[in-house]
Amino acid sequence: MKEINYVVWQEEKYYVARCLNVEVSSFGETLQEAIDNLKEAVELYYEGENFQLPEIKSVILGRDNINA
Repeated sequence: MKEINYVVWQEEKYYVARCLNVEVSSFGETLQEAIDNLKEAVELYYEGENFQLPEIKSVILGRDNINA
């Protein structure tokens, strides 16, 4: 069993979940569905491989304005 770190946000009617340890993301109509789908996607990404996930020491979430 391995531990993953993820972030989830809502876009329109869907929740998007992105793994911070590896470039894998998924979505769902509910928060829990998005998380469950992400876990399955990461498991499928590494299926049949012996792997080590990079450790995430801290997460900084920001929001700012841009000139666009």
